[in-house]
Amino acid sequence: MTARLELANVPAGHRPDVDPAGLSVGIVHLGLGAFHRAHQAVFTEQAAAISGSTSWGICGVSQRSAAVREQLAPQDGLYSVLTRGQGDPSIRVIGSIREVLTAPEDPGAVVDRIADPAVSVLTLTVTEKGYRAAAAGGLDLTDPEIQADLAGRPPRTVVGQLAAGLARRAAHGSPPLTVVSCDNLVANGPFLRRLMEGYAAASPDAKQLLEQLATARFPASMVDRIVPATTDADRDEAAALLGVRDEAVVVAEPFLQWVIEDDFAGARPDWDKAGAILTGDVAPWEQAKLRMLNATHSMLAYLGGLRGYETIAEAVRDEELAGLAQQLMTDDVIPTLTPPDGLDLTEYGATVLKRFANPALKHRTAQVGMDGSAKLPVRLLGTVRDRLAVNAEPRLAALAVAAWMVSVAKATETGTVLDDPQANKLQTAVSSATGTAAVVDALLGVESVFGADLPANAVFRQLLVEQAGRLS
Repeated sequence: MTARLELANVPAGHRPDVDPAGLSVGIVHLGLGAFHRAHQAVFTEQAAAISGSTSWGICGVSQRSAAVREQLAPQDGLYSVLTRGQGDPSIRVIGSIREVLTAPEDPGAVVDRIADPAVSVLTLTVTEKGYRAAAAGGLDLTDPEIQADLAGRPPRTVVGQLAAGLARRAAHGSPPLTVVSCDNLVANGPFLRRLMEGYAAASPDAKQLLEQLATARFPASMVDRIVPATTDADRDEAAALLGVRDEAVVVAEPFLQWVIEDDFAGARPDWDKAGAILTGDVAPWEQAKLRMLNATHSMLAYLGGLRGYETIAEAVRDEELAGLAQQLMTDDVIPTLTPPDGLDLTEYGATVLKRFANPALKHRTAQVGMDGSAKLPVRLLGTVRDRLAVNAEPRLAALAVAAWMVSVAKATETGTVLDDPQANKLQTAVSSATGTAAVVDALLGVESVFGADLPANAVFRQLLVEQAGRLS
C-alpha cells in the first residue's frame, strides 16, 4: 500500500523549495481550487525560496465544499503539481499553503484571517460568477446571497467576506490591504473595487467601509496556465512518481505566466523574482489573453463538444476546428488589440494552439464550456462590439457565440444538466423556441449576457442565425 503524502516520505528531489513549518501566514486566498494551487501558490513558494522570506504562507479558503480541506488537512497542507509537457512528466510537492478554511462551515474564521494584521495581501480565484455582478457591470444588489450578507449574516459571498474583513481591520488598526484578483475579467482589480464600493454604499457601515476602500489597493492582474481537472489516473501516476499517495495532486502544463499591476498598499512577496511581470499597465496583456487564448478555448469547447470531442486536444486535432480557431484570432481578434511591448500577436496565437494540442493535458470540453453566460461577455462579446463599431462583420466570433447557443438549446432539448450560473434563465428562454432564429432571439434577449445593444444589432443577429443554422 502506498504511503500517504507526508514531508518525511517525499523523495528529496520532489520536496518543496521552502520549509513549510517555517512559514507564517501573510496571504489569504479566496477560492482554493486547482488553478490557485498550480499557479499563485507555486509563484509564492518560489518567491519565498529565492528571497528567503518566511512571511508569505497562504491561508486558502474554499468557498463552497470541504473537499479540498479534507484532501489537504491530513497532508499538512502539502500537495503536488504534476506537470505534463511534450516529454516525460515531472512532479513537485508544494508547501506554501499553511492553513485551509471552509467558508460555509466557519465564515467568522475567514473574516478573522482577512483582518489579521500579519496579512497584507489577499488574492482570489472565484471564477467570473463568484463576483455576483449585474449585467451593467456593478454589483447585483438583488442577488439573495448579497442581500443576506448585507442584512448581517456571517458573510458567504466574496464581497461580503472582504467587506467584513476590511471593517474588522479598521477596528484592529491593521495596515491597508492589497486585493489581487486572478480571475479572467477585464481590469479585474478595478472591477472588484467597483463591486466593493457598491456593496459598501448599500451597507449600514457605509462610511467606515468606504474609508477602508480608499486605503486598500486593487491592482489588475492577468494569469495564465492550463490546469485540467484531476482524475484518478492522474493520482495513480503521481503516486508512481512520488512513491506516496497524494489525494490533492493538481495537473498543469509547463507554461506559467502572471502579469501584475505594480500597485500595492504595503509589503508583498517577491513574485517578480519568481518570474511574474510587474508592470504599470496590465491591460494589453490581459486583452490579448482574454480575447485570444480564452475566447479560442471557449470556441473549441463548444464546437468540439457539438462534434462529440471529450477534450480540447481532440478538438484541436480536428483540422477544420483548428483552422476556425486560427481564423478567430487572425480575422476578428488581432485587429482589435494593441499588443504589449515584446509580444508578437501572430506568434502568440500559434503558441496558444500548440498549448491546446498538448495530448498529455486532457482538458475536457465540458469543463472549459461551463459558465458560458459569465464567460462570453469577457471573452468574446468585447471583440464582437469592437468589430461592429468599425463596420466589420465578426463572423468567427459569432460562430463561437452561436456554438454556445446551440449547446444550450441541445442541453435543454435532451434534459442534460447545464452547468451555468444562469441555467434556469437560459433554459427557460429556449424551452418554447422553435427553429434556429427563435433560439437565437431567445438567448439574445437575455440582457444579463448580451446587454441591450447587441440584440438590437441586425448584423450580429443575422450572423448568429446563419452560424447556428449550420451547427444545428
